Amino acid sequence: MTSTPHHSHTADANGSFVTYAFAVCRSDHPGNLTSVHGHAEGGPLRLLAIGPLCAVVQDVPAARFSEGALRERLGDAAELERCARTHHDVVTAAAASGPAVPMPLATLYFGDERARAAIGESRERFSTALEHITDRTEWAVKVHLTQGFTTVPESAAPGPGPRQTSGRAYLDRLRNRHRLREQHRQNALAAAEQVDIAVRELAVGTVRRRPHGSEVTGKDRTQIMNAAYLIDKDRTQELAATIERLRASAEFHGIEICVSGPWAPYSFTDGGDLASHP
Repeated sequence: MTSTPHHSHTADANGSFVTYAFAVCRSDHPGNLTSVHGHAEGGPLRLLAIGPLCAVVQDVPAARFSEGALRERLGDAAELERCARTHHDVVTAAAASGPAVPMPLATLYFGDERARAAIGESRERFSTALEHITDRTEWAVKVHLTQGFTTVPESAAPGPGPRQTSGRAYLDRLRNRHRLREQHRQNALAAAEQVDIAVRELAVGTVRRRPHGSEVTGKDRTQIMNAAYLIDKDRTQELAATIERLRASAEFHGIEICVSGPWAPYSFTDGGDLASHP
């Protein structure tokens, strides 16, 4: 997601409304969006016909969604979270009724005709992306090394007796603790690869990302793997069974496997890249 409009639109000529695009779907999308309302400042959500496609859009006040106004608003953490949550909720509702290509946060056009032109120029690429994600959802899988294995207590490392306090003995203990810690990490990496291999067998697409640091995961665990998988909806039960089998394995002692989903396929379709820039 971006903190500025995907297109450099600031306001229309009359200072009234611009078109906010949430997602692109096929023209036969049922448009069951009554569970969400979009941005509070805007009008009702609607489907904008674009040949064989349609876009889930909303009319929003140009003054509130100008480039400068958005830069200021999205610079505030609470406002950013609110806008991102609203965007995500609409994309999720659209994806629940049929394949939907998510557009980046704050994708704005100077009216419906600009939106039709930009998205319509790339209709073949959008159609291909929609075909790829039909009847498929995204699942996030993360692997963590838990607290008891990220730190090695001094008592766990063989060392000299209480009366042996030489510098050499102290260094030996440090080296042994480092060796055990590194061994735990290597075991975790091997476990993460097993998870990836097993889930890849069910998936049609995979994205591996840089693991999050402790500022996200907390100090009690270390993230080893951070991945997303595009999986057929009819293989959801297979995914659940695979994760439970891995969790039950003795090799995964001290390893935490976190699975979340199903999500709209953000990692496998980028509406911002697909849409032409008018």
